[in-house]
Amino acid sequence: MKHIFYTLISLVLVAGCNTSKDYLSRSDNDNTLFDAIKTLKKRNTDTTALNALPVLYNLAQQRNLRKINSYSSTNNIDRWDKMINTYGTLQEMHDAIIENDAASRVVTPVNYRQTIYDLKQEAAADYYSVATDFLNKPGRDNAKKAYTYFKKADKLVPGYEDADLKMEEAFESAIVNVVINPVQDNSYFFNTGWGNYGYNYSNEYFQQTLVRELKGINSTRYPARFYTDWEARRDNVQPDWEINLTLRNMNIPRPQTYSYSRNASQQVEVGRDTSGKIIYRTVYATVNIARQSFTATADMEINITDLVTRKSIVYNTFREDYRWEEEHATYNGDSRALSANDWALINHGSFNEPRKEDVLNELYRKLYPQVKNKITYAVDW
Repeated sequence: MKHIFYTLISLVLVAGCNTSKDYLSRSDNDNTLFDAIKTLKKRNTDTTALNALPVLYNLAQQRNLRKINSYSSTNNIDRWDKMINTYGTLQEMHDAIIENDAASRVVTPVNYRQTIYDLKQEAAADYYSVATDFLNKPGRDNAKKAYTYFKKADKLVPGYEDADLKMEEAFESAIVNVVINPVQDNSYFFNTGWGNYGYNYSNEYFQQTLVRELKGINSTRYPARFYTDWEARRDNVQPDWEINLTLRNMNIPRPQTYSYSRNASQQVEVGRDTSGKIIYRTVYATVNIARQSFTATADMEINITDLVTRKSIVYNTFREDYRWEEEHATYNGDSRALSANDWALINHGSFNEPRKEDVLNELYRKLYPQVKNKITYAVDW
């Protein structure tokens, strides 16, 4: 019996040593320390976690301090974020240990809260200084960088200096006046005289709708003001960017007809025998189906140009298609063999081919959001 007891004790000790060894074998990971603390939350007397924790904290602290020292030796502006984030990790370790009685008995962690506070003050000052330098330089890209760094300063130290006002100034400096010209319709239908309706419709759908929506609820999000060509002339606005939209390769083909037949059958009641049992008979019909269909396609080309530098900012072509298909049917044979779906095709009547303007509507509906997204991406920060 004693032999069994001592064997069990030995197994427990070996298991404890192996577990401790598991912690230390992955001690190069900060998460290992948090795993040990998590174990102590469940079992505050866990000796393996208690034994490993001082070693894990010392290794993690030295590892993170080496990172901070490496970051601080560079002149990159993003060193501040890296240093603050790394000190933040050390502070999380401190807080996790202090909040756990068992852990805090074996480890006395360093509180880096004041260090982080002081570092944020230094970082905000540096970001503010760099932002000011960019703001004093011409050009939209410099204004964008100024805005970004003023925002960083204000985020690190809320209300820092007049960073919020400087952000507004940078935003205003970056605003471009954008003219969206009427859609140039180079499609087949416009060039052959059919396209008058489509031409006016495409202008409404693209030029006017784009300007209206981009001026709308999200107008303060983008450093840009949008005008139709007519509005720019009326308001004597000098545009910075110009957007040209060209509809190309519009193709609405004649419907193609495809005919086929299929057999239909049903069992129907035809009477009863002398015992009163229902008699069924299979009846047959042939359903003759005619299908008409076509696939219309169109390309929309978008070209955004900087009128000052004559540099192309965006050039893209979007292609969309719209498929229409209808079927109707006739039949031969016994009408009782037909299903509800068969009757729906038979009663469908003549083909209702969509009007060309309806096809345009579907194509424009698909093209429009792509064009709008491309414009907002170009003007956004």
